[in-house]
Amino acid sequence: MAADAAPAGVRGTFEMEARSAGRQDGNIYLDSELDYRDQRNLTIAVHPAAAVRLREKFGKDIDSLIIGKRIMINGEARRVKIVISFDGRLTGDYYYQTHVDVWDAGQLSILP
Repeated sequence: MAADAAPAGVRGTFEMEARSAGRQDGNIYLDSELDYRDQRNLTIAVHPAAAVRLREKFGKDIDSLIIGKRIMINGEARRVKIVISFDGRLTGDYYYQTHVDVWDAGQLSILP
C-alpha cells in the first residue's frame, strides 16, 4: 500500500496559499485546499503555544488573518492517519493527510 511506503517525513521549507482553516483540541489547522480531505491538501497544524506567539506577532489569531494569503513554513511534512469517529465512536474509516507541525512562531511567515 502506498501509504505504508511513505517516508517518515520530509524536512524542508513549504510555501502555500492558506485556503481554509479550522480548530480542534486547541490546535489551529491551516489548509492548502478548501476540502481538508483532498489528497493534495497540505495541513499546517499550529499548536497552542505557537498560536499565542503568532497572535502577539500579528495582532490577530492566525486563522482569521491568513485565509487567502501565501505563507511559508519550515518544518517536517509527514503523513498522518486520520481516523473518523461519529458520536464519539470509531467508524473504522480513515484517510491520510500531510501535516507540518508548527511548535514555534518562527516557523511560519506571511509572504508579501
